[in-house]
Amino acid sequence: MEIFDRDGTALAYRQLGTGPVAVFVHGFPLDSTMWLEQLELLRDRRRCVAVDLRGFGSSDAVAEPVLAMEQHAEDVAALSDHLGAERIDLVGLSMGGYVALAFAELFPQRLRTLALIDTRAAADSEGTRAGRDMMAVRVTVQGRGPLAVEMTEALLGPTASLHIKARMRTMVEGTRVETIVAALEGMKQRPARFDVLSRLSIPVGVVVGEDDTATPVSEAEEMVDAALAATLTIVEAAGHMTPMENPTAVADALARLWAQAGHEGSPSDG
Repeated sequence: MEIFDRDGTALAYRQLGTGPVAVFVHGFPLDSTMWLEQLELLRDRRRCVAVDLRGFGSSDAVAEPVLAMEQHAEDVAALSDHLGAERIDLVGLSMGGYVALAFAELFPQRLRTLALIDTRAAADSEGTRAGRDMMAVRVTVQGRGPLAVEMTEALLGPTASLHIKARMRTMVEGTRVETIVAALEGMKQRPARFDVLSRLSIPVGVVVGEDDTATPVSEAEEMVDAALAATLTIVEAAGHMTPMENPTAVADALARLWAQAGHEGSPSDG
């Protein structure tokens, strides 16, 4: 792991490969290790950088009661500056997709391509917001063990291996409780961003597992319909965690998306 100082907050990231920079943003309540297969599979195409968002993984603990998607997006922009990348290929899964859409709204000129994996552009419904509040209370009272069991069962498809389930449990149980609570509040407060997709002129790739019940295929199709230039990839034998459940299919989809950019990047692109 490498460390980047962001105004006194240490943000950890791992990188592999050379070439134009691609930044991978993890989901909730996970960390950069969910991208290990993608970094290895795509290292010959990009300088692949997977970040631990503030409060998550090996990044510093934070005291903020709300971890807003916009704050994470600004951190990604600062990390890109640190890496010397004026433009990036941005890849986000689930909550990472919310961060990626916030980045696209705040810094559209800094995107070469955008990949949205098992995520949505819609805001939370009232029921979803209430569910996040209940989850925050449960994890505070009961701890991370029950949450890890719940999320492993909810997010992985029926064919997920025991090893993948073990990795999921490690990530969830390794996330600070205060980070989980602050992230839930940040996700709850985020707006819909279909309008952001409608303004992007860059290639957009939407990827979703065929067995994803958290953000199903129908929501992926809504994002594709909203975007100016988007492609949809439905990944077989995968639930919500497609990069771990079917890593080769996801890597192939990202490679196709990056090829649509028309070039492999220049020095100023990172």
